[in-house]
Amino acid sequence: MFTVKDFTETKKAGGRIVMLTCYDAPGARLLAESGVDAILVGDSAAMTVHGMASTIPATLELLEPHVRAVRAGAPDMFIVADMPFLSTRLSTEASVEIAGRFIRAGANAVKIEGASGHEDIIPRLTGSGIPAMGHLGLTPQSVNALGGYRAQGTDDESASRILADAKLLESLGCFSLVLECVPSSLGAEVTRSLSIPVIGIGAGPATDGQILVYHDMLGFTGGRVPRFVRKYADAAGMIKGAASSFADDVRSGLYPSEAECYGK
Repeated sequence: MFTVKDFTETKKAGGRIVMLTCYDAPGARLLAESGVDAILVGDSAAMTVHGMASTIPATLELLEPHVRAVRAGAPDMFIVADMPFLSTRLSTEASVEIAGRFIRAGANAVKIEGASGHEDIIPRLTGSGIPAMGHLGLTPQSVNALGGYRAQGTDDESASRILADAKLLESLGCFSLVLECVPSSLGAEVTRSLSIPVIGIGAGPATDGQILVYHDMLGFTGGRVPRFVRKYADAAGMIKGAASSFADDVRSGLYPSEAECYGK
């Protein structure tokens, strides 16, 4: 199993860390067999699996079963679980309990969006044996405050703030950082400035690794997708084609055949 130590060692060795999101046991089993290093059970499940408009409706109750399912499908994978919207703005004790539920469900670590206001919770988590991954740049839980899904750090002031926040998260004890939707130059600067690995998603090629949303990578996502998404398969077309063939065979009487039936 990839471990927290492996995140650091991979950066030191100049390697690249590979992560994908996942939300179910069959998908997790396939990812475990594919050679990726770690899985994120993201709050993106609210959008990709449950059809919601943003990640904000994702709750502990929605995400916890996904963590259990992914652990069942990938018993030896390193799994990170997203802390839901506002879950780190409760009392420190309540936030630690939520993180603990994810760990008991099978996660190895939790991911927290943003830096400001997390000066207490991150050290408490790490001191409790719960590794914490940071997340800066485009933080989807703050979509209302950011004014939509758009690139961050595109001017000197906001870029300096992201760099300062990244250094803060490292000092607080985060073992790694997801950096989303920022200019490539900022992705490179943050990566150079930290001793912990930076996992990019729309942050350019110089980061210590990359992560994509499983459904985006497989071509499930309809409509406009972010610029940084590369579709590695047309799974949506394959499934529609298979379902259409099944429908044709049923209607024409070709399914089931004699070989697919039981005798006495």
